[in-house]
Amino acid sequence: MIRYDALDALPVRGALPGLDDALKGHGTAVLVAPPGTGKTTLVPLALAGLLGEGPARRVVVAEPRRIAARAAARRMAWLLGEKVGDSVGYTVRGERVVGRHARVEVVTTGVLLQRLQRDQELAGVDVVVLDECHERHLDADTAAAFLWDVRETLRPELRLVAASATTDADGWARLLGGAPVVEATGAAFPVEVVWAPPTRPVRPPHGMRVDPALLTHVASVVRRALAERAGDVLCFLPGVGEIARVAGQLGALGEVDVLQVHGRAPAAVQDAVLAPAARRRVVLATSVAESSLTVPGVRVVVDSGLAREPRVDHARGLSALTTVRASQAAGRQRAGRAGREAPGAVYRCWAEVEDARLPRFPAPEIKVADLTAFALQAACWGDPGAAGLALLDPPPGGAMAAARDVLTAIGAVDSAGRATERGLRLARLGLHPRLGRALLDSAAVVGGERAAEVVALLSEEPPREYGDDLAAALRTARRGGDAYAGRWRAEVRRLRAAATGFSHPPARDSLPGRTDVGGRPGDTGEDGRVGLVAALAFPERVARADGGSFLMVSGTRAEVGDGSGLRGAPWIAVAVADRPVGKGHARVRLAAVVDEEVARTAARAFVDERDEVHWADGDVVARRVERLGAVELATRPLKKADTGLVREALLEGLRQEGLGLLRWSPEAVVLRRRLAFLRLHVGEPWPDVGDDALYARVDEWLEPELGRARRRADLARIDAGEGLGRLLPWASGEAGRLDELAPERIAVPSGSRIRIDYGNPEQPVLAVKLQELFGLQESPRVAGVPLLVHLLSPAGRPAAVTADLASFWKDGYKGVRAELRGRYPKHPWPEDPAAAEPTRHTNARLRR
Repeated sequence: MIRYDALDALPVRGALPGLDDALKGHGTAVLVAPPGTGKTTLVPLALAGLLGEGPARRVVVAEPRRIAARAAARRMAWLLGEKVGDSVGYTVRGERVVGRHARVEVVTTGVLLQRLQRDQELAGVDVVVLDECHERHLDADTAAAFLWDVRETLRPELRLVAASATTDADGWARLLGGAPVVEATGAAFPVEVVWAPPTRPVRPPHGMRVDPALLTHVASVVRRALAERAGDVLCFLPGVGEIARVAGQLGALGEVDVLQVHGRAPAAVQDAVLAPAARRRVVLATSVAESSLTVPGVRVVVDSGLAREPRVDHARGLSALTTVRASQAAGRQRAGRAGREAPGAVYRCWAEVEDARLPRFPAPEIKVADLTAFALQAACWGDPGAAGLALLDPPPGGAMAAARDVLTAIGAVDSAGRATERGLRLARLGLHPRLGRALLDSAAVVGGERAAEVVALLSEEPPREYGDDLAAALRTARRGGDAYAGRWRAEVRRLRAAATGFSHPPARDSLPGRTDVGGRPGDTGEDGRVGLVAALAFPERVARADGGSFLMVSGTRAEVGDGSGLRGAPWIAVAVADRPVGKGHARVRLAAVVDEEVARTAARAFVDERDEVHWADGDVVARRVERLGAVELATRPLKKADTGLVREALLEGLRQEGLGLLRWSPEAVVLRRRLAFLRLHVGEPWPDVGDDALYARVDEWLEPELGRARRRADLARIDAGEGLGRLLPWASGEAGRLDELAPERIAVPSGSRIRIDYGNPEQPVLAVKLQELFGLQESPRVAGVPLLVHLLSPAGRPAAVTADLASFWKDGYKGVRAELRGRYPKHPWPEDPAAAEPTRHTNARLRR
């Protein structure tokens, strides 16, 4: 019996006429309805004609998560007074409960994508509802684009509804061809906002890390909420680990039950959360509880303000979830959970001033996630570049190029980017293409059962307590009785069936590793076979022990934790890694031990043997090197290295250690300084002789000597002065003016020729005995630049410094004369030096 009383209480009922008109007139609609209004449950039933109004239709509802899909189907079946599978069923990965006469089917967006790839027309489906589209999951965006394509080209009668509580309604309306926007006014109860920031500063999230101080604060806010408010408490945390930590800090709460809800939670726990309870509860949940689920009894929400989103670390070649600040839209969704049944409150664990700085919406996955699976979906759809797909945000070009490289490597697409038969099969496995490749290509070597077991472990990362050794984790899962082990067994059965009968040869790829794995490479028992599957999935993450860490084929370094069973292994294949705070290396979360033969087999595309000539340890090193990507496998000396490579190595040495490797005679040093002076004060055509400029013109001044050099000792024999002479402006004739413009020596009044020091090109120095300049009215100049005169005592010690000799004779000389006259009585000290005779001699010599 239909529960009309519950249906009539859902506020979205008032929007049904407008939605019906929009679909009749336009065929598409954007439905915006606040949380708790019934958009996920009442709308599909009405569209299907199951409430006694309107024609009978078959409706598919796409949800972003399995838990939401099952919950929505159960709720709709309850509203109809039926069992799940009668009029309303659901299909998620590995589980299908849909009867022959079902008119509403709730699926995950991943299942919908696979169905579209098999049957682009969606035969028999009249309406598709994309629920919670504001979350901008990549599968949902892709499904929307495919459905619009189907409607435009194959089935114009197919009706589409994009539904969400908080979304960019105008953007979705444009995407769906100017679809009408239908808004439902919510009857949500008021929710009081309580700002509860930590009293002490906490470190911002980084990677998967959350400051323990924040989790301690969240636990204290939960206790505060229990004391201050009635009803159940729903607390949002970013992940499973944080939920476990907060649960541990809460401990026993007397008459209050603590439940942990996330995608990995047992179905019984998920069902219990969604059912009314006799005792008060604290529900610790990830973002799975943001949308589509009503947790009865909740009057209070505690929001940590954090969420998990996928990110690609291009620098390390790693893709993983990362912790971020939740968006304003997510905050509204979370707060709305407190006002579904009665007035409530939300405790936000951040300051009110921070709220305006939060992003408005979550980052679209298409902008930040690994696009390999998306690129394969687009290729299988017939649009390899995704240029013709109706997407709110275009995929980044760099991420798409990287995805195409991987797909080409595993044989999923051809050189033009079109999906191969193998690619079509991979797309239908319901796995990331990397894992699909590992499943199909390893089955013939390790057996279909074991391949399915390992890939099932890789498709949903096992709990942390399983450890970081993949083979050990497999043994734990086999004997485990926890919820993860149960899901793992179901996935193994699905994958084993999916891989059965696939007879196409493995990929002959170039990256990330050919899979012609005839025989049993590196078969060292079960651990070796587990390692082969992991290595085929992540060939660029095959890593060799190197100086206390592991060096991956990709060039990324990774470390294992203390006490890890992987420590001491010569080779591993890294399946999961993250980036710790303040660390330069990645951290291994899950890996398998392999040997060199497995490494070579799985990552064969990275095998490269070439001559390497470079500058190392102060000289040219020439050798023949075999590498596996960044990992050096074997070397041998190279006796006859290519001349060009040697030359580049010598230039590398000059860049690293400087031009001092050449032979710089005193004359060469002086010449370089004179040229630097002219370049600064005269400019062209005098050459720039700075290091960078000389490196840039090495062909002009160091050849042919550099071409004949083979090692460091040969560089030391090259006369740098002779090379600099080649840079002089001979063609213009200016080279002949070098001694005129920047002479090595200059004549002073005494007749001496004194060397000029060009060490400071801004103002060269002339160091000369004071008496030799008597009678000189102005400071000497070169190229119009006054020299900085260092006036020396008769003993050759500095007595004064001036660039204005006339001023010195007038003002400074008296002090110098008074100081030195008694010390050097044999030398002339006239009262008027500007008019005196210059001399190199003492008074006695002058009298003779």
